[in-house]
Amino acid sequence: MADFTKYKIKDYKFWSVFIHENQCYLGRCVVFCNRQDASDLTDATPEENKELLLVLKKLKKALVESFHPDWFNFAFSGNETKHLHCHVIPRYEKPREFEGIIFRDERYGHNYRTDHGFILPPSVFKEIKTRIEKAL
Repeated sequence: MADFTKYKIKDYKFWSVFIHENQCYLGRCVVFCNRQDASDLTDATPEENKELLLVLKKLKKALVESFHPDWFNFAFSGNETKHLHCHVIPRYEKPREFEGIIFRDERYGHNYRTDHGFILPPSVFKEIKTRIEKAL
């Protein structure tokens, strides 16, 4: 697994929250299971499941406070990274401005799709991460 420590926002007992390196969806995060041998959601223990719901609720609240999304997608795909994790994708009906950047969710109301060409200045990326850390 790649080293994502520079993206880490917060650790919990069973889970860790990371900002996604591609912020085409403002505030997009990933919640990884800390247990190395957890492959998918069906591998989660009752204790991990209980904490996961708590972490997702806290993260959602932090993202609402920080960026005011209109909806959320939670995806446990595991297509590229074969380890238990959840993508938390805030969705926006209308464009959002943050630090002078306009974020547009062109697929609102439909499945999300990462815009691999979306590039953000490092200072704005850092400010998004800081905002989530403070709210979480």
